[in-house]
Amino acid sequence: MSNTGGVVAWQVKGEYFESCSCDYVCPCPTSGLTAPPTKGSCTFAFVHRIDQGRYGDVDLAGLYFAIVGLTPGPMIQGNWTVGVVTDQRASSAQKEAIVGIASGQAGGPMAALGPLITNFVGVESDSIRFEMDGLKRSAKVGSKIDQAIEGVAGADQSQAVYLDNIGHPVATRLALAKASRSHVHAFGVDWDDDSGRNNGHFATFTWRS
Repeated sequence: MSNTGGVVAWQVKGEYFESCSCDYVCPCPTSGLTAPPTKGSCTFAFVHRIDQGRYGDVDLAGLYFAIVGLTPGPMIQGNWTVGVVTDQRASSAQKEAIVGIASGQAGGPMAALGPLITNFVGVESDSIRFEMDGLKRSAKVGSKIDQAIEGVAGADQSQAVYLDNIGHPVATRLALAKASRSHVHAFGVDWDDDSGRNNGHFATFTWRS
């Protein structure tokens, strides 16, 4: 990776999953973000594991980050509140790189969400644990996030049903999942749901500047 015209070249690959407060299946991705969330507003938490990645000369492999957000109505109408949690193991240079990538300030897919975010409420660092087991994903981010999802099995019971060619900032192919638990207490966003009815997704992701 190198600097070109003052812009840092970067690339990250890894795994992500999310849960949101919409009932399964969330109408936002399939509507181009125009559909009202099923509960009027939408709270979401994305957790990412970087398996390979560099930001300029900064190695990001093995680090985690999370994005917490709240949208008060249909996503396309904006006024989002968003915060980023970085891996507490990250150096200052790694933290700066991850914040740039996760917030969209360094370009890449998250930059497209910039016009929708009214309140970028900050960055915090915490311990992040990310676990995968078959179709199951779970994560704990300090006391800020505790969530778990399970993919909805398709005809091949070992594989999830997927949305493909979908408009989503993380990936264009997302597994469908249901959240078994969603607890978010970060950046003034508070949400607790153990109903098992909430939406989830997981995917591999490849982002670059």
